[in-house]
Amino acid sequence: MQTELIGEWRKPVNTAANQKGGIHDDATATDLGFRGGTVAGSIHMEQFPPLLVELFGDDWWRSGTLSLYFKSATVDLEPVRCFISSAEKIGEIDRASVWMEKEDGTVIVSGTASCGGHDDQSELRQRLASIRPISELRMLSDLHLGNTCSPQPSLVTNKFVDGQLKVITEPMACYQSAEQFGDRVLPMTQIVRAFGPAEHVLAEDVKPPFVGLYGAIEIEYVNGPVFSETEYTASGQIAGLSDSPQTEILWRDMLLTRGDQPVARMLKMDRLMKDSSPLWK
Repeated sequence: MQTELIGEWRKPVNTAANQKGGIHDDATATDLGFRGGTVAGSIHMEQFPPLLVELFGDDWWRSGTLSLYFKSATVDLEPVRCFISSAEKIGEIDRASVWMEKEDGTVIVSGTASCGGHDDQSELRQRLASIRPISELRMLSDLHLGNTCSPQPSLVTNKFVDGQLKVITEPMACYQSAEQFGDRVLPMTQIVRAFGPAEHVLAEDVKPPFVGLYGAIEIEYVNGPVFSETEYTASGQIAGLSDSPQTEILWRDMLLTRGDQPVARMLKMDRLMKDSSPLWK
């Protein structure tokens, strides 16, 4: 595979380190076998857009997809950089392979990026289609495949985005100014946040307490970009349930709309640590 673009070394900040009891908290993470509080996968996603715009042009903001499977965790300020292969024409879309590495060559995330329309063979669409059958669910036992939630109001404020831009690894101009697209574009972490209201409704029946972490995220622009200070509605459904020896696994397929127009989709997989739940003691 020919590497087309290589990003700069960056040191992502664990912005949720003070959230005690979660996977980003040093004490909790080390108790569960990690080296320390983990950097959220959505933060790692923020290193890719500058290279994706270089590869696909500004159309990526309108009809692009970034589909990432998280393979290894990093801790606060650990250096990482991203790679993108040459793009291939597949039907109406252009698709490239993407990945991120640590200094020792460990692959942190891998997946696909595309532009030009929906990619039903993206990294995560393929993984969802081949998930392992359920062995046993305890935390997720009250959830059911196909469960939906009604549309939930969603808005991310400029004030919140400005706070995040102080620590972002790639502070692109369109995140700070409305000049290019008429409104300020949301970085990846805030796009994930925009889907949050519907995500929470779909997970209301998960049995606490538990510690979860992102296992994979795909953001697809349908009629992008996604803007701050803009009223959207978020909806979705449970798209997959599975488990592994260490985790229970929840997939959600989400849609963000503005009025009657779809703007973006998110396919997201969360891992719930069995060792964090009294149901598995």
